[in-house]
Amino acid sequence: MNIPILLELFLLSCAAGILLAMAVPERYAPAVLAWTASISSAVILIAGGIGLFTNQSFHAELWRISSLGTLDISMDRLSALFVFMAGLIFLPVSVFSARYMQRYSGRYSLRSFSVFYHLLFAAVVLLLIAADALSFLLAWEVMSILCYLLINYEHEKQDNTSSGLLTLVMGEAGFLAVVFGFLLLAGPTGGLDFATLRLNAGAIGGATRWVIFLLTFFGFGIKAGIIPVNTWLPKAYKAAPGNVAAILSGVTLNLAVYGIIRVNADILPALTAGPGIVALITGSLSALIGILYATTEDDMQMMLAHSSIENAGIIIAGLGAGMVFAAMHHPVLAGIAFIASLYHMINHSMFKTLLFLGSSGIELKTGGRDMNRLGGLIRFMPWTAAFFLIGALSIAALPPFNGFVSEWLTLQTMLQSASLQSIPVKITFALSGAALALTAGLAVTCFVKAFGMSFLGMGRSESSRRAVELPWSMRSAMLFLALLCIVSGILPTYIIPVLDRTVTPIVHESAVDALVPPFFTGGRGKEKLNKAFAADFHKLGAQVGSDVLPGRGLVVLHQGGKRNPVVFAMSTSYTFVVLLLLLGATMIMLKIVVRRQKVRYQPAWDGGVRKLLPGMTYSATGFSNPVRVIFNTVFHPTVTIETGESPVGHFRTAITMERTEVHITERLALKPVVAMLKAISARIAAMHSGSVNTYAMYVIISLVMLLIGERFF
Repeated sequence: MNIPILLELFLLSCAAGILLAMAVPERYAPAVLAWTASISSAVILIAGGIGLFTNQSFHAELWRISSLGTLDISMDRLSALFVFMAGLIFLPVSVFSARYMQRYSGRYSLRSFSVFYHLLFAAVVLLLIAADALSFLLAWEVMSILCYLLINYEHEKQDNTSSGLLTLVMGEAGFLAVVFGFLLLAGPTGGLDFATLRLNAGAIGGATRWVIFLLTFFGFGIKAGIIPVNTWLPKAYKAAPGNVAAILSGVTLNLAVYGIIRVNADILPALTAGPGIVALITGSLSALIGILYATTEDDMQMMLAHSSIENAGIIIAGLGAGMVFAAMHHPVLAGIAFIASLYHMINHSMFKTLLFLGSSGIELKTGGRDMNRLGGLIRFMPWTAAFFLIGALSIAALPPFNGFVSEWLTLQTMLQSASLQSIPVKITFALSGAALALTAGLAVTCFVKAFGMSFLGMGRSESSRRAVELPWSMRSAMLFLALLCIVSGILPTYIIPVLDRTVTPIVHESAVDALVPPFFTGGRGKEKLNKAFAADFHKLGAQVGSDVLPGRGLVVLHQGGKRNPVVFAMSTSYTFVVLLLLLGATMIMLKIVVRRQKVRYQPAWDGGVRKLLPGMTYSATGFSNPVRVIFNTVFHPTVTIETGESPVGHFRTAITMERTEVHITERLALKPVVAMLKAISARIAAMHSGSVNTYAMYVIISLVMLLIGERFF
């Protein structure tokens, strides 16, 4: 089947889902959504897979608008990658939604949710295959409005309504910035199709390039939640239903990455290191600030929202590094950086969707997401605990899971700045690498807390002690994502070549030989692999598996010069096998030891306490308090302490402490801007005296200024 037919089938299945949702009784709407959206996901997965894994491309003209040109759609490898990922995430979320959405039955319209859900899916795909600015912007606007409607689904809650409105306002601000960026990009030619924009990009001057970059980078960046335009994201994710939050983090966040790559790396690549440095610094700070707030957050969905900001920052930092390397004429290093960034985007979509579904399942069965009131859920929800643990290990970047591969590759890319000549650029890379390394360490702390405080220990509320396991339809969706996290972690040498073919048209040189040496094959890349070098690694076992596995090999390795022949190397494939062997050997040894000894089971010693109560155990707040204390300058909380005293005046009967935190970007960036605008408004308001003579003077002054401007400028 070819791509155009599959796209038609996809749109027809989305339309069928909308019509069926409106036709069937409302109680069946979630089941209809699961079936039709899953079929749509399967179809678009095939379409994206054809574009991604084969040489088949697609381009079509829809219709011509006389004053604006032709509306085009197309699918190259870049758009195919994002289309494929959209289908890969919508599929498990749709299956999960069949049972999850029943919680809203009788309270909110299940029909309207299904309609908005299918429309959002269609808008995402149409945005990704748009081949001109007008189609792209129309699809982007529709997508933003549908996100608002789904975030505001529980519209009877005032906090949700305000969060949805903030999302819409921020989205429209970003949309306007992107519109102005495209208008400047079109320039005097007025052509809006991407091919024409790419062709005429060389004529755009340096100052205009900077304006276009800043408008589009931060305009798209709003959707990803990068600083300083990220304060809306945690509130929106908290307000949204759990399955919608999974789509926001796993799909729509990727659209911002796609927009940045399409405009600032493909259509209008940077000619200097400046734009890449801005992206690198912004991404690194977003990652660090995001994980700091995630680590100290007790609401599980809010924690995952802040973590999405962190991972978006890692992705953007990788893109920034690639832009710097490309501008400074290091195409292979640029390709490696872009591959690391896209790899992490793929991994984030997988493990963050898994974690959001796990959080939603926990809320469904316990009635809450506050980790201070959870605990002990592994005894009642063992499958959910296992899947959540895989997601937590992946996002914490522990080998051999997928998060380790992409974060390790990103950090290694930062170290390659040693090949650059500019000292300030090297310093920027070093500081950004340090920030990302600290981020990785804090991520471990964050998700040790998330899993430990939720699933281990004692239940700290009655609802957590009465929890039951999720239905199999919901668990199957989580199982699918958990397997993806494992497979994409242990087989990076099969994913990297696919991503290399995606980024090669952007950097104009393949990086696959520099990352995946062909230890298995004797293909084109073999000639670039020194025979003595290959022989040394064969002695270490780099060729193990070549008889049964296809591909180039199982080792990710970047070669250096004679003094440093191996710049970096790792193999999660072999690591996975070794871990399995060690685990098996350990279990066998334990069975042998236990079989020879008598085992006596006694109650655990608990410090002499007759009964350990839940209130005596660690809470989520207590676990993260050291991070909160160390980084108090970042959080800068406002603390109000109220005390009450007994009538005799000698004893305090109550001490109440209220801690209010204002997000750092809101405190340092948004509040000063708002204060400045208020001051300007007050000055303008003071000018309205009501006197006709005063207004006449304003008119005369304005005319004089216009005449002076016309005369001299």
